This record gives sequence, C-alpha cells and structure tokens, in this order.
Amino acid sequence: MKSADIKALEGSVQYLKSIGPKRAAAFSKIGIRTIRDLLFYFPRKHLDRSATVNSSKAYQLVLNGFDGELTVIAKVYSTELKRMGRREMFIVSFRDESGFFDCIWFQGAQYISKIFTEGDIYAISSKPVVSKYDNLQFIHPDFDKISQDESERFLHTGGIIPFYTVPKELRATSIGDFSLRKIIGGAAETYADYLEETIPDDILLRHQLIGIKDAVKNFHYPRSFTELERAVKRFKFEELFYLELLVAIRKNSFRKKFRGEPKTVQTGLVKDFLKTLPYELTKAQLRVLHEIRKDLESEFPMNRLLQGDVGSGKTIVSVIAMLIAADNGYQSALMAPTEILADQHAKNISKMMTLLKEKSGRQIKVSLLLGGQRKSARDKTLSGIETRDADIIIGTHALFEEDVSFGNLGLIVVDEQHRFGVAQRARLQEKGINPDVLIMSATPIPRTLTMTVYGDLDTSVIDEMPGSRIPVKTYLRSDDKLPDIYSFIIKKAGEGDQSFIVYPLVEESEKLQLKAAETLYDQLRKTYLQKIRVGLIHGRMTWQEKEEIMLLFHAKKFDVLVSTTVIEVGIDIQTANIIVINDAHRFGLSQLHQLRGRVGRGSRQAYCILVTDRQYMKAAQKINIDNEFISTAQLEKFKASVRLSTMVKHINGFNIAEKDLKLRGPGDIFGIKQSGFPELRFADLATDTEVVIAARDAAFGIIEKDPSLNFPSSQLIKKNLSVHYSENLKYASIA
Repeated sequence: MKSADIKALEGSVQYLKSIGPKRAAAFSKIGIRTIRDLLFYFPRKHLDRSATVNSSKAYQLVLNGFDGELTVIAKVYSTELKRMGRREMFIVSFRDESGFFDCIWFQGAQYISKIFTEGDIYAISSKPVVSKYDNLQFIHPDFDKISQDESERFLHTGGIIPFYTVPKELRATSIGDFSLRKIIGGAAETYADYLEETIPDDILLRHQLIGIKDAVKNFHYPRSFTELERAVKRFKFEELFYLELLVAIRKNSFRKKFRGEPKTVQTGLVKDFLKTLPYELTKAQLRVLHEIRKDLESEFPMNRLLQGDVGSGKTIVSVIAMLIAADNGYQSALMAPTEILADQHAKNISKMMTLLKEKSGRQIKVSLLLGGQRKSARDKTLSGIETRDADIIIGTHALFEEDVSFGNLGLIVVDEQHRFGVAQRARLQEKGINPDVLIMSATPIPRTLTMTVYGDLDTSVIDEMPGSRIPVKTYLRSDDKLPDIYSFIIKKAGEGDQSFIVYPLVEESEKLQLKAAETLYDQLRKTYLQKIRVGLIHGRMTWQEKEEIMLLFHAKKFDVLVSTTVIEVGIDIQTANIIVINDAHRFGLSQLHQLRGRVGRGSRQAYCILVTDRQYMKAAQKINIDNEFISTAQLEKFKASVRLSTMVKHINGFNIAEKDLKLRGPGDIFGIKQSGFPELRFADLATDTEVVIAARDAAFGIIEKDPSLNFPSSQLIKKNLSVHYSENLKYASIA
C-alpha cells in the first residue's frame, strides 16, 4: 500500500473523491471525511440471504409459510416494461433448472429496465411470494450479476447483507443501498487491513475480543452470524471501555487534584435536630448518613450521588449534611431546578431551623435566592451570602450567576441533579474552594448507568420508604369516565382530601388536541366542580404568583388545584391525596412517577388516576410489560401504552427506571449529551450489563495503576483518547 493511501486512511478523502466530487461532498455533510470515518459507518441491520435454493424449492418454502429471505440464481428469460395508469412497472422473467419466476419493480422502472439483458445470469435476493396466479415472485429484489470472474464478491445477495441508513444528503446524489454497499464494501476490502488497533493486545486476549481489522470486515460483510456477534461484542466493549476510561479519569482527577477541608461533628447540633423530628429516621437513611459523614470527615471533597424514590427522605439527609457543614463554620448551597421547589425547600427548612433554635439555642440562618426576586430583596440576600450571615442558601440557577459571592462555601447539594448540566454544576463548585458535593436524584438510576454516566461518583441509595407511607393506588381510565372521577373528587373533598388535576398545556393548541389547563379550569369551575373550591397554577405565572397559590392550597383554601407539570417536582402537601393526570399518554415515565409522588405524603390512602384515550387504555391492558421477549418493534409501536401499563403495575421507582431506560435509552433520560460523554452507537445500557462490568474493570484497573497514562503499555490508549475523544476529555476535571 502506498504511503499516500495510508495517509488517505486517516486524513484525506482521495477514495471518496474517486466516487465523484458531489458524492464526496454529500458524505462530508454527514460527517464522513476520511476512509476511517467510512469504515466506521456501520450497518443498522443485517439480513440473512445465505440460503441459496432453486425456484421450485423457493415456491414450496413459501407455501409452507417461510417468511425469510432467499437467494435464487437464474438466467434472464424475458423483460417487459408495462404501464399501469400513470405508473410504470418493470418485469423480468427468470429461468433456472427447476422452473420460472418473476421479479417486479414499481419504483425506478425506467432505470432498472436498462440493467437486465436476456441471457445474463443473476443472483436474486428478497422475500419470495406466490401471486394470486400461483407463480413465484420477488418484489423489488436486490441482485448481483454473475460474471466469468469467479473471484468477484457478491454485495447484495447470497450471504448476510448489511443495510445502512441512507440520509437525504446521500440520496440527493443518487446514493442508495446498492451504491452505499459498493462504496463501503470497496473501502473495507482495500483499507480495513491498514486500520490501527485501538485496544491493547492484553485486553483483547483477556476478554476474548477480535482485532479491529477483522471486526470491521465482519461487521460489514460477515460470513456467519457468529462472526457478526463477535464484531458487535468487540465494538460494544471498545466504546464502553473508552467511556469508562473517561469516567475513571474524572474520578481520579477529582481525587488527586482537589483537597477538601474535613468536617466533623463539633457539637450536639445534629443530635438536637434529630430530637425535633416527629419521626425516627429509617435504617436506610441512617446508613446513607454514615456514608456521607465519612465523606465529610475525609481530606478529599465529597462527590456523592444520593438516590432515593419519591418521598424516601432524601431532603432530611441533605439538611443534616448541611448542619454538619454549618457546625464547622461553612455555608451550604442547595440548588433546585424550579423556583417553586426552591421556595418550598426554603420554607420547610426555615421551619426546621426555628424548631432547632428552640431546642439548642443555636440559630442557623436560611436564605432564598431566585431570579424573579425584587432587586432590594436580592441585594439583601447577596449581601448576607457574602458576609456569611446566611448558613444555608437555597436557590435555582441564580446561585451560580456572576454576582453571587459566597463567604465560605463548603457544601453543595444539587436537587433533581439530571436537570442540570455538568458545566452548570462546575460553575457552582467554583464559588467555593473545593466544596463537598452531594447530588440527589428522585429518579432512581439503573445499575448500568451508575457504572457509566455516574461512575465517577460514590453512590448512596435510600431503598426504604418511611413505615407510615401507604402505597398510592394507580388506575387507568378513559376520557368518558371523567364525570365519575369528578364525583369521586367531590366526595373525597368532603372527607378533607385535596386533589391535583394536571393538564399538559396552558392554552389550547390547534396542532395538538390536548386538554389545556386554563380552558378546563374555567369549565370545571362552572360545571362539575362548581360546588367546591378550585385553584389554578401553571408555569407562565411569576414566582410570586405561584408562591401565593401554593400557600393558599397548603392552607386548604382550595379543594382542587388545576395545574400543568409545574407541580412535578418536590411539592409536599400532606392532605393532597388524589392526582388526576389528563392525556397521560403524552407524559414520560419519569414525569408520571414524579407527578404521582405529589400525593400520598400523609397517613391516608392516596390515588393516582391516569386519564387517556380508549385506544391507549385497551393496548395498555393487553401488553405484558414484564415480558423479557417483548420486541423493540412492539416497544416502539406501543410506547405510550407501555408507559401507562408500567405505572399501573409498578410503584417502585427503580423498576420504573429500568423500564424507562429500555424505552428511551440513557441519553434521553439522564442527558448524557450534557455530561461530556460520547454517544453510544453499539452498547445498550439496558441489556449489556456484563459488557459494562468488563469494560469498567479493565478501564479502572488501568487508571488505578497508571493515572496519567505514561506507561509504555498505555500509549495506545492515550493516543486514541486524544485523537478520538479530545472533546470529551475537556470534562475530565469536572465530576
């Protein structure tokens, strides 16, 4: 191979230019600029066309119910271009030693008609059918012309054939399945042997992985499904291995570069606080507190993820951590994703601190910082933060704005952490000198994600609910049952229960026929709910307006609160025991689970009623969500119904998170694109647990022994990280 060709493999586009400047430009538009890029443009699926039979055998197989693809080798007997109304069709009659069959094209008939000549021999592949006239047919088959050159390789028939995604940019230059297979097949045949290995030999051997050259060839044109599976396994491992390297580098960077200030329990402040609580902490809360306390006492900054289902008591745990920080003279910042949640945290924690002062005589001051505050109130809050007059500062994104200056920030608590990007968390961390960080998630995270996306964090799990909690009963109902639901709400209002009625929009939308909060609020007050008190809250209100409505609802001035998803996170009303979610099929699983968590926080039975169209309800009642063999196609077709069925069947957030991961993938759930990680193309975090564990062990083992990747054995890894993951490495110092 010439040196120019070796250069072309990584750097130039000589091969792509050879297929024409317009086509090369089209490839460039979709991100393919080098031969390596082209070789890594992998198929989305493979079809098995390796079964080669004669036409008679194909006919019998179809009659016996065969539903796969076959390859038949035959000679062109005749051709005919026919017009049917405004459309043309092209028919080629083929003959082999056992009989005749037809191939029919309805699209591109004129183009196809110029290809076939009587007497030529072709391999034909497709799904065979028997027509109403009892003859064998192949509709829009793929084909390879058989020439005298026995070394010629079939690209479209007679084996396991790749099918690629063909973007519109390629189709615009007449690149379809045939052309793409020819272009990529040629590149694989000519250049695959010159690819440089990206995984060290000892790791390949230890994990029984094939080399990159064989993997690329077997991914594009495998001779068997065993070879294809080995190629897939190698590429799954490779991308997970480099992802886990990034995770390990992050974790090591955080540990080595930063030194924290140990924070120990100095006084009886925490003991006094525990005495003010009207309940005892669960065993899970106590276990998690022990883990957090150990982190705070360490010379390294805490970098911990606290997981716990809705209502499991994460906030109390974080308050105790903030009290330990205050006991050591440090400020704490609690960052919440919405103003309404931040306001509620401030009110609840302020009440706790008032009780604590009565018990201990020690005053812990709480401040609230929001973007929508009046300037005078904001200036006063900013001054208190800078002069250390505030011990616990609660706010939203406003906490990391430039004009916020902390006097001595020692602990950061991030609530509903997946709503914040990694860069946003970093900006808040910069407000202190290596502060401890505790990030909380009420959306439980599946095991594979805690090993990848959050693998740089130490993890604590509150896996126990308070004993007083009665599980919420969840029901699925169709729209025509709404009058009965309203009667149920009125009855329960007479017993002292309050209700949420949630709608997905604020105003009517012409494009989406969804119920709208404002419109339905007016209707309900005048009709079904005219005898009880109804309030309205939505995201377009100012923070002060929302605060006023929530105070009135908390004071039981309303029996029913009509709302959008503004109440999704953290609203804690003890007597709210009914939530009705309209157009429930429009909501994601984590949203539905969070909304359900708004009720059942007291000692009475609570109810979650999911209202949907009858078609979704019927499908949800039929589908078995716990069937391990439910196909991807079924999941895609019935996603909304699967979500609804999951909500009815499961109350445990971890079970729901696993279903959500399978339905949506990790990127959609937890914002991997925000977190500095590469997008996964091969691995499925919902199913590839074993590969994740193997890749993690290999990556963390290397970084533990050679954190700077300076050993000779690490140079290959270091090179690939800098060449192919340079953008992701920018986040290596952010946990």
